[in-house]
Amino acid sequence: MGHDDLVIIGRVPGALAIGAMIGFERTFHGRPAGFRTHALVCIASAVLMIVTVYQNQWMTEVAHEAIRTDPTRMAQGIMTGIGFLGAGVIFKEGLTVRGLTTAASIWVTAAIGILIGIGFWFAALVGAAATLIVLAVFRFIEARLPSEFYAHHMLRFQRDRVMAEDELRKLIGGHGFTIANLSCCLIEGGQQFEYRMTIKSQDRKNGERLAVHLRGLPEVVEFRIAPTGD
Repeated sequence: MGHDDLVIIGRVPGALAIGAMIGFERTFHGRPAGFRTHALVCIASAVLMIVTVYQNQWMTEVAHEAIRTDPTRMAQGIMTGIGFLGAGVIFKEGLTVRGLTTAASIWVTAAIGILIGIGFWFAALVGAAATLIVLAVFRFIEARLPSEFYAHHMLRFQRDRVMAEDELRKLIGGHGFTIANLSCCLIEGGQQFEYRMTIKSQDRKNGERLAVHLRGLPEVVEFRIAPTGD
């Protein structure tokens, strides 16, 4: 077994290990693309770059002299292909878009796989460490940073017991929210009246307080408070 074979044997398991570490964080938090997906992405990127780096082992000498290859084109092709996989994990729940962080983690895993494939281990390990810090540590930092809480709010009444808009604004404002994009419509064959809006507050706990209050209103047929975010 030659030196090149040993290098390849080292790079593929390395890509597997690093991809799996990144994917484990996604699996732990219940994301659709997790442990196996990230490991496969990293392995595929590394193997494709190995094909390019060691092209002298599979191209004939005549072809090698006649064709001038550019390894960076393989990297460009990998990153373009990863875009389709990343798009597949982004999905819409009502008015909320989710999966953006997972798509970004797949993208960076592919980039790390490229670095492993060409043998740039230091950059790959630094990139892997930075990725894990962003996915794991930044989650706790982000939770403690001051931020505004946004949610999509739906409120439904029987047609003959509809809360007036002024009263509705007073109710929601009294729980620390401001209203944007308020709309209304008749549903269920005109039997029910529905308000839809985006609400904003400085305190996430206001959402729980608002929900408790709405549960106690007999005229409310149905309501939904759906936080936005990834």
